[in-house]
Amino acid sequence: MGKHTSFLFIALSLLMSCKQAGTPAKDVLSVASPKGTAVFQDNWENMGENYLFPAWFSDAKFGIFIHWGVYAVPAYVNEWYPRNMYQKDSKEYKHHIEKYGDHVKFGYKDFIPMFGAEKFNADEWVSLFKAAGAKYVVPVAEHHDGFAMYDSDLNPWNAVKMGPKKDIIGLLKKATEKEGLVFGLSSHRLENSWFYNGGMEFPSDVQDKSVSLYGRRLEQEKYTDEVGLDFLAHTHELIDKYQPQLIWFDWTVNNPVIRPYFNKFMAYYYNNSIDWGRGVVVNTKHGYPTNIQVGDVERGKLDKMRKYPWQTDTSVGKHSWCYTDGEENKTPEQIVHDLIDIVSKNGNLLLNIGPRADGTITEEQKSVLLSIGDWLKVNGEAIYGTRCWIKSGEGDIAGTAGTFTDNEATAYTARDMRFTTKGNDLYAIVLNWDKAGVLIKSLDKTTVADAKILDVKLLGSDAKISWKQTNQGLKLSVPAEKPCEYAYAFKISFDKKAGSHLESEMIDIPFKHGDE
Repeated sequence: MGKHTSFLFIALSLLMSCKQAGTPAKDVLSVASPKGTAVFQDNWENMGENYLFPAWFSDAKFGIFIHWGVYAVPAYVNEWYPRNMYQKDSKEYKHHIEKYGDHVKFGYKDFIPMFGAEKFNADEWVSLFKAAGAKYVVPVAEHHDGFAMYDSDLNPWNAVKMGPKKDIIGLLKKATEKEGLVFGLSSHRLENSWFYNGGMEFPSDVQDKSVSLYGRRLEQEKYTDEVGLDFLAHTHELIDKYQPQLIWFDWTVNNPVIRPYFNKFMAYYYNNSIDWGRGVVVNTKHGYPTNIQVGDVERGKLDKMRKYPWQTDTSVGKHSWCYTDGEENKTPEQIVHDLIDIVSKNGNLLLNIGPRADGTITEEQKSVLLSIGDWLKVNGEAIYGTRCWIKSGEGDIAGTAGTFTDNEATAYTARDMRFTTKGNDLYAIVLNWDKAGVLIKSLDKTTVADAKILDVKLLGSDAKISWKQTNQGLKLSVPAEKPCEYAYAFKISFDKKAGSHLESEMIDIPFKHGDE
């Protein structure tokens, strides 16, 4: 059988399987929307000419990520429990045998009836997220474990047919949009194809090929055209059913086999967004141009401002994305400092929480979210709707940069500050407090000679701020009482945009795996 004939056979086979599952057959290789819109084609040049980053994303700055699924039942180590329980000699493997027994008698699928979500309330969740100051919400629609948290016609292992017996994604979409927030979702469908391959090495339920939950049992990060077509079908289903305005993907979408299918997905998604009349965002970690999607840095930050919007995804918990017993959480101060640093460099923060299997969110994670919200109530003006200045900030301590670097808090001083702008206003967010006052070296007479300072205020305070512009910088007084905790935003109003005559520090370089 020739290559093209084989490819066509696979495509037709997949479409037939869609028919059998009750989904209307359609050509998943088409990039046109159901209405026939085909402005976007599956190549980067075309996308670069037509894609515009939506204003809602650049204005929002802060979103909530939700890792919630069957893996919250064992609540052990992290959300990779379903894979690692089949990895011989791992601590998850040993734990599973000790607590649940032999893998043949009790496999991962047997956790599903225990995933009841009996206390889940989408309205309560989203009310909390809104109080935290988040502007968009991104639940995981399907993680590597292959259990769909939505009403899928393609995947019978889903939360409507078993477990919670609820369309979790549909309920969260309704609650999110009712609160005026933007709804997104993430899909990890690709990783499912190899996630359980360890279970083929010893007698286990994974060897029952009739259980499609366990994927294709391929070698790790091994992909085929069949997997690419499956990815397209399932992702099209999410787009068509839930119309998310953001879709987040893990690292493997950059695989050479998958990339052509991912380009078709992006074109299809962007064409649908034209029909919806709403701007959309795709998140990837590396491998795709920065002008056609939003690059994402996992558990870390960038060291410089970027030309195009980007995002950090991280978690309140330090060790896991999902709920686990004994998790250690970050402090609100650390997260607020990271948010400020990220926003000053043209980024957004997508902050994850992990609910328990019953649908409750821990009191500690609630407290962290509400504390962030309290800070944003005072200082949100310096965050939401802002843009970068000519430089991201100044100070002695740059802070961490790179993937998987944000677990330890940075000890900033009052000399460390970050800048944002909105119109003719410049916000200098000072990362610590000094009762002796603040000196902003970047606002010396020479640097901002093109603009005149009209007024200086401290957000959250009615106290008069005395100021003096010198050759060393702008000297500011501080009031006796702090307006908030963690960081303090000075609003400096100019008669026009300050420093616009100077060259910006903003750069544009590709996102690389494990780099940044």
